[in-house]
Amino acid sequence: MLDDQLCFALYAASRAVTARYRPLLDELGLTYPQYLVMLVLWEQDSISVRDLGAALQLESSTLSPLLKRLEAAGLLRRERRTDDERSVALRLTDAGLRLQDRADAVPLAMGDAMGLTPEQDATAKQLLRLLTANVSAP
Repeated sequence: MLDDQLCFALYAASRAVTARYRPLLDELGLTYPQYLVMLVLWEQDSISVRDLGAALQLESSTLSPLLKRLEAAGLLRRERRTDDERSVALRLTDAGLRLQDRADAVPLAMGDAMGLTPEQDATAKQLLRLLTANVSAP
């Protein structure tokens, strides 16, 4: 039965959570994948494209269009690194930095929407990280 499948529960939860993010992120002018990029940059400005891809578990071919749109929106800039011209560093613009203040409400709103206790939240993250590690292993 469909409801007995863990894969369906994950799929349904992922779709529901992403849909709940949509109106919050629309106010910021971001899609969910763009929001994830911005979260990494707010945490660590000046990161290489390679390191960003590793953090988000995304291939360069998926990341490049996201970065182009964020750059066109004036939220980040891509620069060749002076110490390694083969590598591109991503840096937030002033507009990208200012957006963080408006985005601070998103995790709180999503936490309320999920309705988990702090213990349930920690357990869910732990289990999902374990599941990801297990299915990603060779």
